[in-house]
Amino acid sequence: MSPRRGFRTLGSVSSRRTLVWVAVIVVALVVVDVLLVALALTRTAPASNGNPGPVPTFSSAPRSPSPTTAEPSDAVTTDPAATVAPVRRLLSAVDGQEAWRASSGVCDGTDGVLEHTVDGGRTWAPVGRGAGSGAVLALRAGTDGVSVVVGTGDDCEPAVRTSVDDGRSWKYEVAGAAGAGVGPDGLILSTGTVDSPCADPIQAYEGTFTTAVVCADEVQWRSGDGAWVGVPLVGARSLADDGNSYLVARVGAATCAGAEIRSMPATGVTPSTKSTVVGCAADADADEDPDAPLAIARAGEAVWLWTGAEVRTSSDGGATW
Repeated sequence: MSPRRGFRTLGSVSSRRTLVWVAVIVVALVVVDVLLVALALTRTAPASNGNPGPVPTFSSAPRSPSPTTAEPSDAVTTDPAATVAPVRRLLSAVDGQEAWRASSGVCDGTDGVLEHTVDGGRTWAPVGRGAGSGAVLALRAGTDGVSVVVGTGDDCEPAVRTSVDDGRSWKYEVAGAAGAGVGPDGLILSTGTVDSPCADPIQAYEGTFTTAVVCADEVQWRSGDGAWVGVPLVGARSLADDGNSYLVARVGAATCAGAEIRSMPATGVTPSTKSTVVGCAADADADEDPDAPLAIARAGEAVWLWTGAEVRTSSDGGATW
């Protein structure tokens, strides 16, 4: 064999092998491509997955904001009555400069708010009432301290607390120290809880010998534990002791665009007992809402009146304000 012939044969063999491998690779690529297409068709073809499930539904009602993400309120109020409803107002005066007031709060709900002033009502400082505070059902203050009846627990059980250091500390006290109050089960007196003489009592007062209750358009009175006597008085909203008489604040009087102050006897009361006008707190907020709570208190000739967001004082027994 000549050298030329040998080299030609080797080159031909190499070319044929190269062509074979190229063909194999092409075939392999075609097979892979076919498999990929088949897989894609399998995934996109409809398939049976058993019985269809229920179609989900969605509510359009807004969800309550999370406590941790709720936007803070910019509203600020210094009037406790504006933050508690329903509410009764309690007011007790020590003299012409010092007084205590409370918004009752709600039994088994919002705690009451107690406040103290020593500058004639220009500023009021909130006062705590110790552990287990609840609704404030009665309030009475004097030169020797202040007492409250607090409704505590699920049943709003009345408990009397007294402070002699302007509310920095409290101790339990005997019944009657805070005067009378209105509770969920009736009138809270020194002798216990008794039925009210009217369906919706507004305020209760208990003195040494007599008890008085302000009801809708009348004052109920009794001596000791005797029978109740009703005295009609349209618009009556609050009452304060004045020794042998009561000072009553009422709204809706034709001659007083505000809170009219009247005096009625505290002894020998009959259904025909008359009251006389003492003065008029003109332009008081009470005339804006006849059903809004108000409170009156007296200490000597100093008379205090709490209506709306305003506390007013009189130095002449309620004649002028």
